[in-house]
Amino acid sequence: MSGTIFDHSRPGREGLSLPELDVPRTDPAEALGGELLRKDGMGLPEVTESQLMRHYVNISIKNYNIDRGLYPLGSCTMKYNPKLHENLARLPGLSELHPLLPDGQVQGTLQIMYELSDLLCRITGFDACSLQPAAGAQGELTGLLLIRSCLESRGEDHRNQVLMPDSAHGTNPASCSLAGFEVVSVESDQHGMVDVDDLRSKLGDRTAGLMLTNPNTLGIFESKVEEINGLVHDAGGLVYMDGANMNALLGIALPGAMGFDVCHLNLHKTFSTPHGGGGPGSGPVVCNSLLEPFLPQPRVVKNEDGSYGLSRGGSQPVGRLLAFHGNVGVMYKAYAYVLSLGTRGLEEVSRNAILNANYLKARLTEAFDLPFDSGPCMHEFVVSGSRQKKEHGVRTLDMAKRLLDYGYHAPTVYFPLIVSEAMMVEPTETESLESLDGFADALLSIAREAEEKPHLVTDAPVNTPVLRLDEVRAIKELCVTEPPSEAGKAND
Repeated sequence: MSGTIFDHSRPGREGLSLPELDVPRTDPAEALGGELLRKDGMGLPEVTESQLMRHYVNISIKNYNIDRGLYPLGSCTMKYNPKLHENLARLPGLSELHPLLPDGQVQGTLQIMYELSDLLCRITGFDACSLQPAAGAQGELTGLLLIRSCLESRGEDHRNQVLMPDSAHGTNPASCSLAGFEVVSVESDQHGMVDVDDLRSKLGDRTAGLMLTNPNTLGIFESKVEEINGLVHDAGGLVYMDGANMNALLGIALPGAMGFDVCHLNLHKTFSTPHGGGGPGSGPVVCNSLLEPFLPQPRVVKNEDGSYGLSRGGSQPVGRLLAFHGNVGVMYKAYAYVLSLGTRGLEEVSRNAILNANYLKARLTEAFDLPFDSGPCMHEFVVSGSRQKKEHGVRTLDMAKRLLDYGYHAPTVYFPLIVSEAMMVEPTETESLESLDGFADALLSIAREAEEKPHLVTDAPVNTPVLRLDEVRAIKELCVTEPPSEAGKAND
């Protein structure tokens, strides 16, 4: 089916045909009143059911998605998610609830939220949880607001600096600015971890805290994390952990036991909800007892009679972060994910993710530079295309686009910023050995092309619906519509 759906539209064409009604029916004009009726047509295409179905199927196969193949976006945890959990979240008793229903009519959902909060605390080693934040970045903001509120309650408003590694996620400094903090960058050492000496030199009376991702965005576990957190606490600050990379720690390590005060989790990355496509997301915040009084309200509580309700408790809450109580559809899936895997299953998730990442790293480092070699990686790793750029004029961006011709989505490129020509790969635990080998073979083949026939890479992609764009012009002259065919013009 070529062209747009409007090219196949013909006046009077319908997707279904039903017999004339043989019972009286109410005239819509009389039921609604003339002033409520649309005066003009909606401009929708008039097509058959088969044309409509082919239209959507053809659109779906133009988009790469996790159901089609490996999605190796570093730091994004784009893993396959069980369809069972999607089905459970769509049960009418869950999906058709209204958030303003009284507590007595939503006991099942309140129980799921209460128990999910408890499970997330146990998984991370923290004391309390808020399910309200709608995404990771909002979870970051929530955690920072908790820190700010705690410091204000101590009369330490002058603490307005948050330290963070130079390899941090881009949302970290943005969240700090929104929370009213000043960002102070901390350098990485030769192993890709926090330079403790540089950290120590930047701690002071204005230090509010530290934002740290562990494992960090290079896929390296911060082995000095307890020392780092201790230094920040000794300076009077608090420590926030970005939980975006929690897929490497499930069942293995507890952020709360590492000395962190607060952490956000991405249910839409780590806990069985497809990540991408604009949402919905869910970024719960877990924290220790020191910060618990400041958590946003309401929170789900268990009453003395065993029922569940919403509490407006908390001595100094930071305020509501989201309308109602969070994206419950994502929570249903996360709850099902944790219960179906159990303790051993969650640990297996992380161990398989780590194994897959180290296997790919071992295969790819023969052709690409390794900027930080600190031994085995965690769930992701970063290689560099500097060799290909310097020797053959082929950039990482060129190789990422060439991957599309091989049928693979590209990994994260040019991040973290401290690595030149960075290529950040996270295979996740759901990929098979055959899938990993196929991806590795494709990248190794592209590396050979860069050496022997670089034009094949610099001209890529050549097999996609849209070929290589002039990126600057595409930004300045954005056009996301397809020009109508002659047949479509004739039908206008």
